[in-house]
Amino acid sequence: MNYKKLILGGTGVLCAAAVALTFTGGKSMAKQQLNTKEKNIATIASYTAAGDMDRLTDALNRGLDDGLTVNEIKEELVQLYAYCGFPRSLNAITNFMNVVRDRESRGITDPVGVAPTPLAPDADRESIGRETREKLTGAPFNAAYATFTPVIDTFLKEHLFADIFARGVLTAQEREIATVAALATMTGTEGQLAGHIGIAKNIGVTDEQIAEILAIARTPRDILFGLGAPNDANARYFSGPSYLAPITTEQMGVFNVTFEPGVRNNWHIHHGGGQILLATAGRGYYQAWGESPRELRPGDVVNIPAGQKHWHGAAPDSWFTHIAIEVPGENNHAQWLEPVSDAEYSKLK
Repeated sequence: MNYKKLILGGTGVLCAAAVALTFTGGKSMAKQQLNTKEKNIATIASYTAAGDMDRLTDALNRGLDDGLTVNEIKEELVQLYAYCGFPRSLNAITNFMNVVRDRESRGITDPVGVAPTPLAPDADRESIGRETREKLTGAPFNAAYATFTPVIDTFLKEHLFADIFARGVLTAQEREIATVAALATMTGTEGQLAGHIGIAKNIGVTDEQIAEILAIARTPRDILFGLGAPNDANARYFSGPSYLAPITTEQMGVFNVTFEPGVRNNWHIHHGGGQILLATAGRGYYQAWGESPRELRPGDVVNIPAGQKHWHGAAPDSWFTHIAIEVPGENNHAQWLEPVSDAEYSKLK
């Protein structure tokens, strides 16, 4: 596409201390999308798991501005140590402490919110944790690692599913939203992520909400030239949201283009001069007319000659960013053609 032209022209109760969870019996909630609170919870969890303190600072401020209480955020960051480790949880808590202090210095008073309700010292944590986990999963728990190393199962039941989940403040759905977002952000946690997606769905989180959480968690954090602005001016030629960040328009047009998961542009042809694509983040595809789709990963280069009909975009499960270089030529322009069909795109992995 002619980017230069675009820029220049255009929970169970087992003791006195109740385990404060909100279960829905596995039925889907009426809403189909994440609300503002849930989006903020997912975003905070993702940046915590990524160890991205700069973006976490922005997410914490946004969450407070949107109505999250201080105690809700504290509870989320405390729970996350069980999934992304003490170092990142403690870093995030220190970050949050600084955010609260900064806001107080600027005269902003954020609501503290409902206080947590810890279990009594003599509570039967093993039973509470077992019952809570079985309500979350919808079935008795049976994992090989629990037999191989019983102490880890004890820690999970007595601390995570008893002590932490019993504290209230956040609902079970909200805690699972945070967990799914954190696990989806990290690598090497695919098995745990699949398990927690199952738990989230069992307690009422919808498929649409899961998709939103994954999109939030998989937003590229290594885009060299920034995400840019929504590519609204050319949206009719894309299957969904994309973003455009101009790098330079002197001598030739060089643009950073980012596609959300599953988004691709229409078939099109560059006239005058061709185009060069430099894949920089995520995973995507390029296809020339009459050829098989080519998977693209960071470091891959595509040379597209003038007159070549083609399309490019993200893989179904990944954001994708490339730098688009417009090769100089006479009367450079893009001819937009038909969309890439869902049937053809669905064959990609």
